[in-house]
Amino acid sequence: MAYRKFKADQLFTGEALLSGGEVLITSQKGEIEAIVPASEAGDDLELVQGILCPGFVNAHCHLELSHMKGRIQPGSGMVDFLLGVMKQRNVSAEEVQQAISDAEAAMYASGIVAVGDICNTPDSIAQKVKGTIQYRNFIETMGFIPATAPQRFAFGKGVFDQFESALPGRNSIVPHAPYSVSPALLQLIAGFPGNQLISIHNQESEAETAFLQNGTGEMHRLYEFLGIDLSFYKPPAKSSPQLMLPAFNKEQRVILVHDVHTSDSDLVWMEKNRVTLPEVVLCLCPNANLYIGNGLPDIDLIRKNRFIVTIGTDSLSSNYQLNILEEIKTIAQHFPAIPLAELLQWSTLNGARALGFESLGSFEKGKQPGVVSIENCQEGLSNASSKRIL
Repeated sequence: MAYRKFKADQLFTGEALLSGGEVLITSQKGEIEAIVPASEAGDDLELVQGILCPGFVNAHCHLELSHMKGRIQPGSGMVDFLLGVMKQRNVSAEEVQQAISDAEAAMYASGIVAVGDICNTPDSIAQKVKGTIQYRNFIETMGFIPATAPQRFAFGKGVFDQFESALPGRNSIVPHAPYSVSPALLQLIAGFPGNQLISIHNQESEAETAFLQNGTGEMHRLYEFLGIDLSFYKPPAKSSPQLMLPAFNKEQRVILVHDVHTSDSDLVWMEKNRVTLPEVVLCLCPNANLYIGNGLPDIDLIRKNRFIVTIGTDSLSSNYQLNILEEIKTIAQHFPAIPLAELLQWSTLNGARALGFESLGSFEKGKQPGVVSIENCQEGLSNASSKRIL
């Protein structure tokens, strides 16, 4: 069998950043054979500048919104951002499909090998069946009026069935957020057979917190636009995790996405109730948080707890690109004490484990995780770029 042998300035295994005296050996198709000392690797080395690492995992994306790039003004705030998406997402099918194709090509070139993707429509199926990138599809369901829960769930199930027919075994029905899903709809979602992996938009804005705590704030403008009479609504006076997580069981895994306003008390509560709650994964999307104007999570606080942390991009309606290295750069700029190896693990092995892609995320024998080079990073990450090389 012919092998490929890669040697870089440094090598990240998925868990550790090595000095660079090692050589990564793969099959021609990219299956990992071994990591060996350079003195044992023989000839025909492929020299790579910078850092060699496994393919990136984008744990949270909305590929179907790629046609909305640049359509929503940065800094609009959460409610105006949501209104902008609802008002502008309907364009021609040809434009939607071309934008999806272009966005996936850019993700692939930058080194992304797997994506946790939010889907409100079947628009992305045609691209995903090509198999360029692996996807975990989260069929997002909304419906805040309790009486409409059966109809809203049936609509989501219809989209789910289309994904399951084309891409079997990699799909879940999930709630959008606590301010857009009724308790009745949440119960239908949580109890759906096989729904083991869930993604929820969590504590993304101050408007969400105010609405759940006391029923006030900017969210009222959203419901006015939708024509929803909120006279039935009684604020639960709970944070999003304490409201949503108890609906699921400990055999399920819930990815809480954004976490901008996740507090120490939320983290302590999740830790204290770990034995009864579902497994919790936290997903950070810093560039989208800054684009919308929500600020950044307290990542130092999050790191003090024992939760798996992953990284996502959100969509091109709330980001300038779908590039995991750009998310890493933003975190490193605002939280410079976080070791690069930790950021890379969030972006590779942690993401793969969270989404259930056991063959990805690390350079372990038998895996086929993709091989990515991170270049121009000798003096920090500000000018770094990434590309897939296998």
